[in-house]
Amino acid sequence: MSTHPENPSAPPDAAPASAGTALRATLLNRGYLRLLLLSALLGVPVALACFFFVALQHELQHLVWASLPEAVGHDRPPWWWPLPALLLAGLLLAPIVTRLPGGGGHLPVHGLGGPPVGPAALPGVVLAALLTLPLGVVLGPEAPLMALGSGLALLCVGRLPAGHDPQARAVVANTGSTAAISTILGGPLVAAVMVVEAAGIGGARLVALLLPCLTASATGALVFTGFGEWTGLSVGALTLPSSLPRSGPDPGDFLWGLPLAALIAVLITLGRRLGRRTAAWTATRTARRVVACAVAVGVCAAGYALVTGRSPAEAALSGQLTLSELAAHPQAWPVAALLALALCKCLAWGIALGSLRGGPIFPSVLVGAAVALACAGLPGLGTTPALALGIAAAATSVTGLPLTSAVLAVLLLGRAAQDQAPLVVLASVVAVLVTQVLSREEQQRKA
Repeated sequence: MSTHPENPSAPPDAAPASAGTALRATLLNRGYLRLLLLSALLGVPVALACFFFVALQHELQHLVWASLPEAVGHDRPPWWWPLPALLLAGLLLAPIVTRLPGGGGHLPVHGLGGPPVGPAALPGVVLAALLTLPLGVVLGPEAPLMALGSGLALLCVGRLPAGHDPQARAVVANTGSTAAISTILGGPLVAAVMVVEAAGIGGARLVALLLPCLTASATGALVFTGFGEWTGLSVGALTLPSSLPRSGPDPGDFLWGLPLAALIAVLITLGRRLGRRTAAWTATRTARRVVACAVAVGVCAAGYALVTGRSPAEAALSGQLTLSELAAHPQAWPVAALLALALCKCLAWGIALGSLRGGPIFPSVLVGAAVALACAGLPGLGTTPALALGIAAAATSVTGLPLTSAVLAVLLLGRAAQDQAPLVVLASVVAVLVTQVLSREEQQRKA
């Protein structure tokens, strides 16, 4: 039994009681209850905007990579298809980055964070995402979605009295971005864990921050899901087939899985280093160098198609659809094709991180899954464990959030993940440790 550190005569439960009183006072405060109600209401317009954003992006992607190739006589995109597509993406993005407020959003090499996107920067963010993501820039929609959510939330409360309070604006912006990201991640749970882990605070402050985000995420996810079923439009959310085989944990999973998690962390870290160097290169002569980087991304995708004889769309785009196909039919992919996919995708992703606009998570998850599945034939390692550790290790390395990444992997794998939870957690731990070691070494070299 411990005592209060500053007052030995205080009752042992004085500090917990004080914390509980403070939390109760915060949660029952009228202003905070109004904030919860506002969060629930904000989830509706944010979810609707995100739904049409993602649905339109998905339709444009299908047009570029399926309908247009068929219209010119190809059953799938030819190997050269990414070259004009990415050139067009660079030409469209260059004026947005250099002339519009907000520059189309922050560089994805800096992660999902950054200051909230104000209403004035929203047009640039939306245009950059809708005009370039469908063309195959090897980035995901998660960062533009979060920017859209925060910008819309600030726009909705801008005329309210609380809209001029910096602290209230920060909470509202965080609520909007969390509601937005929960739509593409399949529900509020991963988004809520992300808030908990990324906040870096505890106690009453954490609960007070979490509840508005949970409320907006839940109402937003409900609207997003229901509206999708009503309209019949596809949004291409990050999902995996539910027919993955279940596999009990055995020593082989950990014997091969943990070194694989370290290897994936090294590969993702190298991709991010390339992104930082690309960002430094594009800081000057931005317009022409953004176009050059977009073309380089197209060359990577075209090179993958030439080497493997497969569709270049697998190496381009965010990787959501390719990840689902990979999980559904892993035996249809030769090991050489998986390794080529991981290499070309990672190289293209690294270039895109420092020059184009989008989210960094989804392509990295595909890279991790491809590397792990290429090794799934090792003695004692199977498809499901490999997929689980690949997703967890890659997501952890790119976000630095091992708990969020583990929850994401478990939710994606569904029932197949019940026996893989220990491997998923340990792979996340290994990945974050390896990433931190490599980051420290890089900082020491710079110093």
